[in-house]
Amino acid sequence: MRKILLGTICIMLLAACKNESEKDSKTAIAAESTQTRPPVEFADQKYIDMGKKALEQFESGDIDTWASRFADNAIFRWSSGDSLAGKEAIAKYWKERRMNVIDSLRFSNEIWLPVSVNQPQGPEAKGVWLLNWYQVNVTFKNKQKLQFWTHIDIHYNNENLVDEMIQYIDRAPINAAIGKK
Repeated sequence: MRKILLGTICIMLLAACKNESEKDSKTAIAAESTQTRPPVEFADQKYIDMGKKALEQFESGDIDTWASRFADNAIFRWSSGDSLAGKEAIAKYWKERRMNVIDSLRFSNEIWLPVSVNQPQGPEAKGVWLLNWYQVNVTFKNKQKLQFWTHIDIHYNNENLVDEMIQYIDRAPINAAIGKK
């Protein structure tokens, strides 16, 4: 009986030691995984300042300064699938639009979220994105007024220039207000 009791105690001690070592290895693995960068994390707050400055420039009609922050090969996309390619095309379109179609413009209720995409989950580019939601109050040259919300995703290249901007907006009410079919 003593041999059985002694054998049982030895087996229990071995099992207890084995469980401790498994627990230690699991802890080490968990600690190691927290050192890897997550797929997406918050980016530097400076991008919010850059975004706010850009909205101020656009609102005031200073399209040349607003467009100067774009890379030469930048792309401006709308959620409808339309796009503009190149800094010059973006500046030309928005200068024409801001000066000849829009009489006054005011942005409010801004929400900002700077993120760094470390591992893209879909078609988005790796790097820093500034996500922005805001309310737009616009009066067009034809005196039509409109209020709506828009969402913009801004991607910055390594030189902190905008190389992609995506604007999610329903253009149907805008086209109706300006009389465009």
